[in-house]
Amino acid sequence: MASSAEGASRRSDAYQQLGALLSGTEAGLVAAALEDGLSLTSAVGMIDPAKKARVFAIASSAGLKFEGALMAAVLRGAEGAHSTSRAIDTMWTMPGHVAQTGALTSSLVSLVEAARRSVVCSTFNFQKTSGMWNALHEASARPGVSLRVYMDASANAGGGGPSAAEAAQWLFPGVVLQTSSFAGKIVRNHAKFISVDHRFVVITSANFSWSAEYGNVELGVRIDDSSLAQRIEDELLIAEEHLYVAVPPART
Repeated sequence: MASSAEGASRRSDAYQQLGALLSGTEAGLVAAALEDGLSLTSAVGMIDPAKKARVFAIASSAGLKFEGALMAAVLRGAEGAHSTSRAIDTMWTMPGHVAQTGALTSSLVSLVEAARRSVVCSTFNFQKTSGMWNALHEASARPGVSLRVYMDASANAGGGGPSAAEAAQWLFPGVVLQTSSFAGKIVRNHAKFISVDHRFVVITSANFSWSAEYGNVELGVRIDDSSLAQRIEDELLIAEEHLYVAVPPART
């Protein structure tokens, strides 16, 4: 009886360890391979090489090495537990009251105002007339909230809006980055998105300007998916070394 209880305990621990170790995508890939009849050794070839040995060790210690069907079921559970996608909504901006669904302008500001952990966003043109100008300023001063803003270095070079240095001053202690040169040419930053609390993502055609938020026809998509949010943030962090430079606040 004790041996049976110990075995159940080891398996329970293994399930928790596998769920913590693997992302939802990785768990799904290994599960699919096992369901196709591959051995665990072959199935773990679908994931991050750094995790292969650990997955194999966890499964072996719990006696799951040759129980492909059970392992697949456990990993499907982990895949589902990691999936936090709850809703995908369209958000429009149109002149007047033409737009009948969504609310791009108010949603962006409200999303930033509700941030409690982080805001990461990217825009081509940033104007003080944008609702985001004040919303991001307030978020940067909120305790516990980290702010990271990516801007185009050339968009306001002619004085048509705040410079990156002005934005850095206004959004301090948040971090502002502008595009740098690559292969002898200045990079243009046309990525337009907001990621809040490593969970909510809005991918939009709109710049941070009054015209984009009130006068133009603009479309945004709001997605509740922590895996996607983290992936976008991580990929942009990797790109920083090559395409962006941190901007020191303007002196006053």
